[in-house]
Amino acid sequence: MNWNDARIILHLIRGQARTGSHAQKLEAFYAPQAEYYDAFREKLLRGRKELIESLNPPPGASVVELGGGTGRNLLFFSETLSKLGCVEIVDLCPALLKEARERTKEYTNVRVVEADATTYRPEQPVDFVYFSYALTMIPDWQGAMKNAHAMLKPGGTIGVVDFYVSASHPEAGTVKHGTLTRWFWPRWFGHDGVRLNPEHLPTLRKLFPQHQCFEHRAPVPYLPGLRVPYYIFVGKKPISPP
Repeated sequence: MNWNDARIILHLIRGQARTGSHAQKLEAFYAPQAEYYDAFREKLLRGRKELIESLNPPPGASVVELGGGTGRNLLFFSETLSKLGCVEIVDLCPALLKEARERTKEYTNVRVVEADATTYRPEQPVDFVYFSYALTMIPDWQGAMKNAHAMLKPGGTIGVVDFYVSASHPEAGTVKHGTLTRWFWPRWFGHDGVRLNPEHLPTLRKLFPQHQCFEHRAPVPYLPGLRVPYYIFVGKKPISPP
């Protein structure tokens, strides 16, 4: 274990503050670790590259990442990033957005926006919107999903990758997690303000009936033998209201 990872784990053990607004809690938790935030998350947050590859936006497409933090996920677009139209990273945490501004300063098509994912709207409807391990950190996750749906053009694409646990009786054709999984992971992550919720996927499926969803498990750094469930969801906004 390197020193930066040890500092991250110390912050995780301390957990997120229990008082203050959501924005204040995020800033207090992430500001001390912002500079080395990404290196640890590379080991933990699986499926981000696969999500971006699944979105596959064409040149000129407009893209919004809600809960974009440091902007690390934009690098998964590789050489495509500079060819996109307007790209916006939206987050509430100034410390993480400072890293995003530094990371994207050479891209004239990227805007970094300090705003709430549940209420922020770009000037025009967009082609793509995505969440990468952000929905579980947004208390009003339903509001964030509905806002993402509203800002998409008809036929636009949403992408989500995140941790989750299934319901005790999930929808047919989906993964059912055991009792221990459904009990352990929400409590483990909840200490740090990450809320695993079995309602996330059913709500996404309802909002975006045309979709693909892949359910996996990933190892957790320094917890040998334990694997946390996560999913990759890619859906299309209906061209006409369902």
